[in-house]
Amino acid sequence: MKNILVPIGSNGNALNTLQYAIDFASAVEAKVYLVHVYSSPKISGNILKVEQIMQRDSKEILKNHLNDVDTKNVQIITSTLKGYSVIDTLKQLNKLLKIDLIIASSKNDGADEHIFLGKITGNIIKDTKVPVLIVPGNTSFKPIKKILMTIKSGSIKSISTLDLLIKIKNTFSSTINLLQVKTPKLDAKDLELNKTLEGLINKHIPSTNATV
Repeated sequence: MKNILVPIGSNGNALNTLQYAIDFASAVEAKVYLVHVYSSPKISGNILKVEQIMQRDSKEILKNHLNDVDTKNVQIITSTLKGYSVIDTLKQLNKLLKIDLIIASSKNDGADEHIFLGKITGNIIKDTKVPVLIVPGNTSFKPIKKILMTIKSGSIKSISTLDLLIKIKNTFSSTINLLQVKTPKLDAKDLELNKTLEGLINKHIPSTNATV
């Protein structure tokens, strides 16, 4: 794991997420790409001037966040980006920078306090092929010692999807417990575990329920 992307906004969770990402990057010896995406204004008039103001404000957000965290000698590359779509912009960055992991706030878009996962973070998970580590508000980094992995089918289409899990396990000497939920539509062959996955886990916990 070499490159971690951290997209942040200006809300209260951003600073905590950034510090978590830096602490994580320090532990796995990775660099951090810190980005703030601002939307291009869809208004008439002096658009150029408005864009300049938005870009200035975006740079100021990144500068203020970096001043308020302990960088721990982690290499941090900052960038402000203009984009009509945050997700499309991040997908381009993933390819360009060969991102291994995205670390994002559970809510980075001012979502209702009763909602755990905000719209932007939810879209990052659904629309990108890069692993995402979600940081709940006020969560501090600590070595990842116990992991609960939840699946339905034990079939793994691509072994590379386990690469991050293997990296975390090896870095922190983590214990992985696997919860496998048998749902009504699951085939018998889905209950068989992939051999690589089977070799990673300490305990296999089967369960029968309507949903995960």
